[in-house]
Amino acid sequence: MTLHEAIIKVLQEYGSPKTTSEIADILNVNKWYEKKDKSLILPFQIHGRTKNYPQFFERDGSSVFLKNGDGVQGQALVSSVPKSDKSSSIDDIMAFLNPSVPSDIEFEENQLMDETKFVSAGTLSEANVPSTPGLYCIRIREDGKLPAPFSERLKERGHNIIYIGIASQSLRKRFLGQELRAKGPGTFFRSIGAVLGYRPQIGSLIGRSNQNNYTFSPSDEMKIIAWINENLMVNYISFSGNQEVAENGLIRKYLPLLNLAKNPAAMPELTVLRNECKRIAREE
Repeated sequence: MTLHEAIIKVLQEYGSPKTTSEIADILNVNKWYEKKDKSLILPFQIHGRTKNYPQFFERDGSSVFLKNGDGVQGQALVSSVPKSDKSSSIDDIMAFLNPSVPSDIEFEENQLMDETKFVSAGTLSEANVPSTPGLYCIRIREDGKLPAPFSERLKERGHNIIYIGIASQSLRKRFLGQELRAKGPGTFFRSIGAVLGYRPQIGSLIGRSNQNNYTFSPSDEMKIIAWINENLMVNYISFSGNQEVAENGLIRKYLPLLNLAKNPAAMPELTVLRNECKRIAREE
């Protein structure tokens, strides 16, 4: 099955439309299409392939629709698509292979990513993390401390960067409090907890307005925090410029292991784990 045939199958079986990231995640999990080098299918490849087959797909931003919009025609499409396999456009490929951080934040990037400035997560306290907007980066001391397949994926990427984020208002509250100490809805904390095998309490999200921000039990939170303090190195900088642009550029350039949003190499395995945690926390 070619990639565009596999995309058609996804839209038939999971419903149309789907975003390029959702399609990539589904294909990486169910293996309806695999690349020759066995590496992950990335959203930019879905973008390029659907763009090159307008006879089968319609696009609205990152969303992909089957051409007829309802999938009725889809069964015939899979058997009738041509066997030639166009590659993604040159623009798509070059944009992915040569990501860049805007020049106006290059100096801040150098400060943030300087490995000599990273310190153990366990050394941070409210006394030494400022209440200013900023950027932060999290590295792991040894990739072998992560379970499979995350340890293997990190080795493949050739670095030890597992997360890059922004604190729009306060590094002390967002980075230290929520992400490293579980004092609020930290995206990274929820991800690393799920990766390490922890799960929320059944039904813990029932009745809450936000049905995504699952939490772990207090005893599990303490275990996750202890693991973070022992195994992670962190760095942060105060930064009040265009944080969204900065974060997007840094994530595309470094492909941090546990970033999902804005990450061309987001791991579908992490999406699966986080969805499992949400399901458990929503169960009655």
